Amino acid sequence: MTVTSHVELAIGGMTCASCAARVERKLNKLDGVSATVNYATEKAAVTFPQSVSTTALIQTVEAAGYTAQVPEAAQEADTTQLLRWRLLVSLVLAVPVTLLSMLMPAPMAESMAGMQMTPETPGWQWIVFALSTPVVIWAAWPFHKAAWTNLRHATATMDTLISLGVSAAYLWSVYALLFGDGHVYFEVAAVVTTFILAGRYFEARSKRRAGAALRALLELGAKDVAVLRDGREVRIPVEQLTVGTTFVVRPGEKIATDGVVEDGSSAVDASMLTGESVPVEVGPGDAVTGGCVNAGGRLMVTATRVGADTQLAQMAKLVSDAQTGKAAVQRLADRVSAVFVPIVIALSVVTLGIWLLSGADANSAFTAAVAVLIIACPCALGLATPTALLVGTGRGAQMGILIKGPEVLESTRRVDTVVLDKTGTVTTGRMSLAHVHTSDGVSEEDALRMAAALEHASEHPIAKAITAAVADVPAVTDFKNLEGLGVQGVVGGKLVVVGRAGLVDTISDDLLNAKEVAERKGHTAVLVAWDGRAQAVLSVADTVKPTSAEAVRGLRALGLNPVLLTGDNEATARNVAAEVGIGTVIAEVLPKDKVDVVRRLQAEGHVVAMVGDGVNDAAALAQSDLGLAMGTGTDVAIEASDLTLVRGDLRSATDAIRLARRTLGTIKGNLFWAFAYNVAAVPMAALGLLNPMIAGAAMALSSIFVVTNSLRLRRFR
Repeated sequence: MTVTSHVELAIGGMTCASCAARVERKLNKLDGVSATVNYATEKAAVTFPQSVSTTALIQTVEAAGYTAQVPEAAQEADTTQLLRWRLLVSLVLAVPVTLLSMLMPAPMAESMAGMQMTPETPGWQWIVFALSTPVVIWAAWPFHKAAWTNLRHATATMDTLISLGVSAAYLWSVYALLFGDGHVYFEVAAVVTTFILAGRYFEARSKRRAGAALRALLELGAKDVAVLRDGREVRIPVEQLTVGTTFVVRPGEKIATDGVVEDGSSAVDASMLTGESVPVEVGPGDAVTGGCVNAGGRLMVTATRVGADTQLAQMAKLVSDAQTGKAAVQRLADRVSAVFVPIVIALSVVTLGIWLLSGADANSAFTAAVAVLIIACPCALGLATPTALLVGTGRGAQMGILIKGPEVLESTRRVDTVVLDKTGTVTTGRMSLAHVHTSDGVSEEDALRMAAALEHASEHPIAKAITAAVADVPAVTDFKNLEGLGVQGVVGGKLVVVGRAGLVDTISDDLLNAKEVAERKGHTAVLVAWDGRAQAVLSVADTVKPTSAEAVRGLRALGLNPVLLTGDNEATARNVAAEVGIGTVIAEVLPKDKVDVVRRLQAEGHVVAMVGDGVNDAAALAQSDLGLAMGTGTDVAIEASDLTLVRGDLRSATDAIRLARRTLGTIKGNLFWAFAYNVAAVPMAALGLLNPMIAGAAMALSSIFVVTNSLRLRRFR
């Protein structure tokens, strides 16, 4: 079996989708290498065998004319600054060039006082030449540089088209100026450069905005932490924390890493990780997550996970991996753009030839050929998927929804059935007191205090549920555990028994009826007896989460049929299903058989989503067409899923499917626009219906439209 490694490289020098396709092609030519290059994130996700080194990967990228660095060495630079300067200089010079070209034809120019001009070479054209030269040479330099690199490697990209178009317009104009043979096109060269620089500038800015959510996620963590050494607090960088170290979190501070509270109680604000605005109360024994803010008292926390193992780091990795991936629709767009450029150059040459052969003048033929070169740049095609993915996955991370990859989006569109694990997903997964029924003359408070006194020392979930309902637990003496039946002890001078019905000799019809009602609901009935007879029935159950019914309504509104899946008995399952509004129940299923239930539904023709949180759900999550793991669940379940819901709230499953569908819809809208634009614009340019300046503006606007359309996902609620 071949051992493979994975690395993410930061790629520099890419200016369009064709560049990304080229780098990807070069990397994939290496033996055993599988690479995906994303133009929007400017990253390459590479899986490679031991026989290939990271250095070899970097050298391959550099041989293709680009730069590559491992993330640790790559500094994320703001590339918009130099672009902005090029755009401003280009704009300042292009405006007078355009005005002079429009308002100063040769006869008018010759009549200007004080200027010596000849009919062949009017003076205004020399001014236009002087103003446009810096634009064509300096402002458009990135296009020429990239085109030259492409030529050296016998390939062509969008930059080849732009450089050819601008250079052709400029060089033709210089020839016409020097030899007085035809119209000059300096304004075309200057204005096209300006429009395309504007497009690139706004595109670069938008890409930075699109990736802002991931950057914010990465910056959430604490930078330093206070640890106890020889009884004193010492602040150290968070990188020096190790598992098992106890650290201090004061009110208002960020929790440095994942851990368990050893001492203190507080409210913890986890909104930046879960999107949930209500702080969570924590105390000794409770788990806390790094990056959350301590909103209340002082906490002593023991680190359980550090560095790349923390939930925050894993979230950031999931989001980053999803953004680097590609949906199936984008792979098609990449293949199209990779062959598109050579075809466009050929089309431009054919356009020039047809115009000349049809008897048209050289000016018209040249104008049409340059317009074809410029209008055809399919930059929008390359941006269609990655920008929508960047924004969609980033917005999801802000809401506590982690999308593992772009292929997940396709699944959300087709899903028609959603299987919900009961315990921990629809219900809290923790036992709590549901109801207290007492005999005449006994108060609920007395019955609970008696029971809690005996159950206080037990770690059993039912015992903890009863104890949690009592604030002041009385003392117990002569405590005895009655194996398999319950417990007994003396409380306040009375012999008290708590447990099954078999422990109690005398039980009234009223209490017997209360016990049977609780059991029919699937609850556990606990009897409390003293003075020789039963005094109360305590009904204990795994309670339904308060938001589950609303979540089920939301899933139905998306056209999904919810199914409740559980290992519990039929009565318990039916009761929970009725409470939240689920019609289909599959109960008494062993953990190993959950995957068979999913398979059976798929065999019936359903596209199945599965929502779960436990180790026993992992296989079913992996088998389902769309696996959604509750972030409050186990690492195994999260690893097996396609979507992770950081909040333990089923409503986030509805939000996740809505967001994924909206993101997919945005991608498809972007691709339609990008394809339609190129299909419609190239013939118009070839027919002479678009001049090069309008072509340049249209090309820039198409890229801006696609990016802006994607940015609308930031407003998803």
